[in-house]
Amino acid sequence: MITEQQKEYQKQWDFLIRSSELNKLPHALLFCGQEKIGKKDLAIEFAKFFVNQDITKGTCPDFILVEPPASTEASAFGRRSGPWLMKSAGKGIQIGQIRALIQKLYFKPYSAEHKLAIIDKADLMTQEAQNCFLKFLEEPSDKSFLILITAYPDTLLPTILSRVQKIRFFSNQDRKLDEQIVSDLIEISSSDLAGRFEYAKNISKENLKEILDTWLVYLRKVLIFKVSGSQLKSKFGLANISIEKLKEIIKQIQSTQFLLSTTNANPKLALEILLMKF
Repeated sequence: MITEQQKEYQKQWDFLIRSSELNKLPHALLFCGQEKIGKKDLAIEFAKFFVNQDITKGTCPDFILVEPPASTEASAFGRRSGPWLMKSAGKGIQIGQIRALIQKLYFKPYSAEHKLAIIDKADLMTQEAQNCFLKFLEEPSDKSFLILITAYPDTLLPTILSRVQKIRFFSNQDRKLDEQIVSDLIEISSSDLAGRFEYAKNISKENLKEILDTWLVYLRKVLIFKVSGSQLKSKFGLANISIEKLKEIIKQIQSTQFLLSTTNANPKLALEILLMKF
């Protein structure tokens, strides 16, 4: 069962349970949303339900967790090693991990009806690992299911994205947009480069994360209004930006977020480069 803190994702949970009970669970799911908002926790809770075993002991052969070596997030598991955990020694998620995962998934379940694997931070799969994983998606095992978790879905191969069903996650904080940050975005969109660079001058990496998160949520709201053909309310602004331009800006923001989360990039320079593409 989901915890009190996870109840904001009741809709996602109900979909998973209902699909499972009706034997209509998609073979591969993609949990996407901002970092550290509970995607992995919900995936693990569902894994407990799905394989009907206590996976927290780290000895369940029907559950596999794949994650990059740098993962330091708190876990529901009592220990951080065992046959259920596949962690590479190099950077990112390597092809060797994916090959080992596929091999395990082709084996029959030990005691559950199906196996379930979670790939955390799937965006950190190397190109070779993604290509290897794609081959499995094209010829999947009928006794296994997969959950990919990422804050950066656009970094995955389009052919992978076309073969998974997305489940989006938005935290309560996402829904409460900072009016000043939104106001700054609207002003920046009509400013020249000098004005945009002036804005970027005093932004710290910590502040930039909040800013980009807010911009992303806001622009997605604007995009939904435009795609639906609804009349944009005056408070939304950006009414003259095309749908294609909005999609491109959203993609560039996600790329900048990924860069900042995986490298020691200079936040001011990263923001300047982003603003040049507005």
